Amino acid sequence: MNAAPPEDGGPAPAEALSRGPVRVLSFGCRLNTYESIAMRELALRAGHERAILVNTCAVTAEAERQARKAIRRAAREHPGAPIIVTGCAAQIAPEAWAALPGVARVIGNAEKLKPEAWAPAAPPAPVPDIMAARETAAHLVTEFAGRARAFVQVQQGCDHRCTFCVIPYGRGPSRSVPLGAIVAQVRAVLEAGYREVVLTGVDIASYGTDLPGRPPLGQMARRLLALVPELPRLRLSSLDPAAMDEDLWRLLAEEPRLMPHLHLSLQHGADLILKRMKRRHGRAEALGCARRAQALRPGLALGADLIAGFPTETEAHFAQMLALVEEAGLSFLHVFPYSERPGTPAARMPQLPPTLRRERAARLRAAGAEAAARFYNARLGQEESVLLESPDRGHTEHFAPLRLVGSAGRHGQLLRARVTAAGPDGLLAEVA
Repeated sequence: MNAAPPEDGGPAPAEALSRGPVRVLSFGCRLNTYESIAMRELALRAGHERAILVNTCAVTAEAERQARKAIRRAAREHPGAPIIVTGCAAQIAPEAWAALPGVARVIGNAEKLKPEAWAPAAPPAPVPDIMAARETAAHLVTEFAGRARAFVQVQQGCDHRCTFCVIPYGRGPSRSVPLGAIVAQVRAVLEAGYREVVLTGVDIASYGTDLPGRPPLGQMARRLLALVPELPRLRLSSLDPAAMDEDLWRLLAEEPRLMPHLHLSLQHGADLILKRMKRRHGRAEALGCARRAQALRPGLALGADLIAGFPTETEAHFAQMLALVEEAGLSFLHVFPYSERPGTPAARMPQLPPTLRRERAARLRAAGAEAAARFYNARLGQEESVLLESPDRGHTEHFAPLRLVGSAGRHGQLLRARVTAAGPDGLLAEVA
């Protein structure tokens, strides 16, 4: 579960990415958002009319519940409109999704970005085995539904088998996009007016293991920045701390265009629970990764994915995760209460009561809110580079939300602002 989730860390909400001839409801991570935009363009080019595309997520049971609810609502509110379902949940259990009211087709994850899959006359076909997928094609997406930053997919799939996670069964094996295609995509979004690019995938730290020469993520990012010197800001989505390569560490230390913000897929802070999750790092490795990043890039902001209420988690285990927030200097948390995923090893372990999972998740989110507040207060009086997503709101290089007071800019503008106040939801600033 390394693909970056929604910024608020809650269950994956539906995002209405478009209206008109093809309506899109996208659930889950940034990669799903990117793919939903690409699929909408494919469906429009194929001539779909009144179609409703639902891109599902399988990370939690709540994400699946929301997608099913959205499909039933769409069937009621738009009778006769063909509903096309895809995404990780649909890949894992296609028959169940095909049986929902109004669903005309289910398209597998390996096929959903192929133009031929969107031919209106194409008959419904069985969803192929995603484990047979071997290629990740680059898809030219230059419009991101009013966003100020562009996502570029560089990797797909996952070769690891964390005991809580079904995503490998929805995404298939790890596949990487060659550098040339990434460079072309980045140049295209810059020409479209974007000033920041986010490299995204399911497990981007595994980038390159399937390519000739096995170029790691850091080498790819370094070459990308060299080949596209006009790119002002580059950001990375979630990283597995066990797979950080030396090129990436050097880039973090030396390249100002790589944003001073890392989001780590930590998942827990107790060694026993990490072992039962089948993570590839322990508590010491997580702390070492965080401290090395902060030493190389003073002032760096760190975020993390954390799961509360994993099977067999004791209060002492949970206390170690709470302590990790402060010890590792984490500022932004994506917190998930553990959710059983059918067929996973963790679902067969002794389970904690759902009420206890939710209670611990709430305590962890409260610790995250305190950590974010400390980070915001430390920025008082600082001058920040801000990418505006609306005339008066945007995010800093550290991905801290910021609102301008007494002045405004324009969507997509990069400007300098001095922080004048900090609140629980971010920074207030004046144009410098």
